[in-house]
Amino acid sequence: MDAIEVIVAKRDGHELTTAQIDWVIDAYTRGEVAHEQMSSLAMAILLNGMNRREIAEWTQAMIRSGERMDWSMLERPTADKHSTGGVGDKITLPLAPLVAACGAYVPQLSGRGLGHTGGTLDKLESIPGWRASLSNEEMLAVLREAGAVICAAGSGLAPADKKLYALRDVTGTVESIPLIASSIMSKKIAEGTGSLVLDVKVGSGAFMKTVERARELAETMVALGSDAGVRTVALLTAMDRPLGKQIGNALEVEESVEVLAGGGPADVVELTVRLAREMLEAAGVSGKDPEQALKDGSAMDAWRRMIAAQGGDPDAVLPRAAESMTVDAPESGVLTTLDAYAVGLAAWRLGAGRARQEDPVSFGAGITLHAKPGDLVRAGQPLMTLHADETARFARALDALEGGYAVGPVSVEQLPLVIDRIG
Repeated sequence: MDAIEVIVAKRDGHELTTAQIDWVIDAYTRGEVAHEQMSSLAMAILLNGMNRREIAEWTQAMIRSGERMDWSMLERPTADKHSTGGVGDKITLPLAPLVAACGAYVPQLSGRGLGHTGGTLDKLESIPGWRASLSNEEMLAVLREAGAVICAAGSGLAPADKKLYALRDVTGTVESIPLIASSIMSKKIAEGTGSLVLDVKVGSGAFMKTVERARELAETMVALGSDAGVRTVALLTAMDRPLGKQIGNALEVEESVEVLAGGGPADVVELTVRLAREMLEAAGVSGKDPEQALKDGSAMDAWRRMIAAQGGDPDAVLPRAAESMTVDAPESGVLTTLDAYAVGLAAWRLGAGRARQEDPVSFGAGITLHAKPGDLVRAGQPLMTLHADETARFARALDALEGGYAVGPVSVEQLPLVIDRIG
């Protein structure tokens, strides 16, 4: 078998055989298939798609390229959650300890931000001493100590996906639903969780801009999880406006702690509780309700144990940006628009994100929102505060916000926070 045979088959719209899929994934991981050949195949998949069998076998081949974790020795069921990413999406931070406080173990492998979407590991690394890289033995120890662990995936987990994702990022093939779905699910299935809840974002600040595309991706991933024996459900949730009121690494940690303390913005609390209930149901765990765990302090206790078990100081003062400036309402009325992508891009330009994986982030940089769509505002009232380490960053952030917010006489209809449930 050779790479050209596989490329031509998909280029001409044919189904790939099991043997072709197994061979090309293994050969690419070993370096026998060149990057330019795999990029050609990825483009053919983007243009011609894959059916359910092909996607399932592609996913399994990527899982077999590395190790598969096993949590069967744990005394309680395991549940995990994955978000497709957005602006202000800090839900993993309060969600993992909340679900742990309600009776399930949460082995959460997370990633870093790139572009306008933030990364869970970058947020947590703003806590002094906290470690993202753990061995499998350390993950198990943290799980038993705190009930939840949030850390980076090891190099042995689906290495084919790590290599292919980097290639897709520079060849214009990121948007392929078969490749997105298999990328996410190969890691989540290999992670060994017993159940999985997917948060598929919809809107300007997400990869999926329309409900139709998001639903297609969600249905594909739910089918992959089900085929692999992992109970999987998905929620389609809004990302046409930012989630919560804080965007940026340390800022989002602060807001997450507010939620765990029984406060925080209504949308963050609502989505955290809804996802927690879905995770507990998928894991078959009944008992304490997530709302009660936020009120009685048990979720906060789990958070403090989790952070401390990974070397962090839950009482440490978080980083602050050196400079700030406010953006005021241009007139009185209703804040009708607050575009998630514009706000995310502005936060990225302030230093909260990175353009390349190797770039550093500014932990204190970001944006604090003082109003959300539908709120009444007065002319001159602060709409948001920008935070950066250098004043030179403000001009480019303001450029990104141009046209990204508007004040008018009446509210504009928005997507509901939870649009649909699949699975």
